[in-house]
Amino acid sequence: MIRKEDICRDWFFVDAKNLVLGRLATKITNILRGTNKVFYTPHLDCGDNLVVVNVDKIILTGKKWTDKIYYSHSNYPGGLKKRTANDLFKKNPALILQKAVKGMLPRNRLAGKQILRLFLYVNEKHPHEGQKPKTLNLID
Repeated sequence: MIRKEDICRDWFFVDAKNLVLGRLATKITNILRGTNKVFYTPHLDCGDNLVVVNVDKIILTGKKWTDKIYYSHSNYPGGLKKRTANDLFKKNPALILQKAVKGMLPRNRLAGKQILRLFLYVNEKHPHEGQKPKTLNLID
């Protein structure tokens, strides 16, 4: 087991162009949680930072653009809203990937810290060049 003081975080860069949403989200989740490391400790946040660009070019397989529905509720009576993946994508393309990754993280205190280390950008530009992120190739 690793101690909290010994955790060092790396920066990684992923180009999401032509990648399938679910497969990309599982790999992102593994990096954010740190399960890809040898010294993974479940009760510590030992994951890395991740920059994802070209989020607007992700792929959904089958008829998910029209059939997949995202729900939200305003906590008022009759406040249930339904949006298809296509509607949510038109509003903000990064929301689809963020919701997929957040749904795969555990429901505990660490998840809030882990999702904050995910940086999503719609185009090629990102302001994290100073951190010198390592490029990851997530194509299997």
